[in-house]
Amino acid sequence: MKKHTAVDVPLSTLASRRETRDAQYGFSRRDFFRWAVAATAITKFNAEFLPRLGAAVRDAVKEYPIIWMQGQSCSGCSVSALNTVHPSIKKVLLDELLPGHQLILNFHPTLMAATGSMSVDVVRETVRSHKGKFILILEGAVPIADDGLFCTVGDEDGQSITTLEWIRRLAPDALAVLAVGTCAAFGGVAAAKPNPTVAKGLGDILEMEGIATPLLNIPGCPAHPDWFLGTVAHVLLYGLPEPHQIDEMRRLKTFYGRTVHERCTRRDDMEEGIYASKLGEGGCLLAIGCKGPFAYGDCPSRRWNSRVNWCISANGPCLGCTEPAFPDGHSPLYQRV
Repeated sequence: MKKHTAVDVPLSTLASRRETRDAQYGFSRRDFFRWAVAATAITKFNAEFLPRLGAAVRDAVKEYPIIWMQGQSCSGCSVSALNTVHPSIKKVLLDELLPGHQLILNFHPTLMAATGSMSVDVVRETVRSHKGKFILILEGAVPIADDGLFCTVGDEDGQSITTLEWIRRLAPDALAVLAVGTCAAFGGVAAAKPNPTVAKGLGDILEMEGIATPLLNIPGCPAHPDWFLGTVAHVLLYGLPEPHQIDEMRRLKTFYGRTVHERCTRRDDMEEGIYASKLGEGGCLLAIGCKGPFAYGDCPSRRWNSRVNWCISANGPCLGCTEPAFPDGHSPLYQRV
């Protein structure tokens, strides 16, 4: 019987055989080569491009190390910041505060697990590796009597390091300095009379030491978490505020641009002459010490504790805690000024 070579086989027969084979295996020889080439390209893509993509993603997410120092404080502003609702503190600490912007809380005396020299080493390493790129936050006033010996954080060569000394070391190398709370901003309760430690706000310290690093004040007793995170978000998104965006106290006008009185829910009572004569009564609270007419903050609209309440809505007068004169200049707190 005569055998046919490939040359002898009619093209129609070869085509029929290819169709039968393709149907049997589910793909053609042409498909196989096309996929093989694609697989090679994908392998090359993964090997060369994906590492670059990962690096690009890391670079796209900007990290901002935070050094949170505490001076003479009750830690109330830390507690307030932890109570943030939108965004949650989990998102603030573990995720991006804003798309592409993540805060890295490297040092916080109250929250961090590290103690002793290990914790202080974190501060030094942050400054070394992120000079000019970290944000320094101060909570609490800074005492300067006896060269700051009344408030210390850590030690070096057997000697305590004062908060004043930390400000001297850290502030010049920071991207920005934030004074969180009235004690940090203006001295607050820590600087109340007789002030034996000569406690001062951060602005006074920077001026005294000749440090020109940009300063933003976020006063309040305590500072509202939205004021703190909103100020940080502004710095991350837009950079440091322009002069027209802050007031003479270096507060963002977004939060401190109007007095409490301007947006007070009891302003109509004042205009109608309806005044409370004691705590717990309805009406305007001016007669029992409300400082709303000269205290700046958006408390009436923002409210506190997950936006549930605020001082005046709870029948308590505004104490003017966002102002430099608090508390001495506003005392007695429950008498009309």
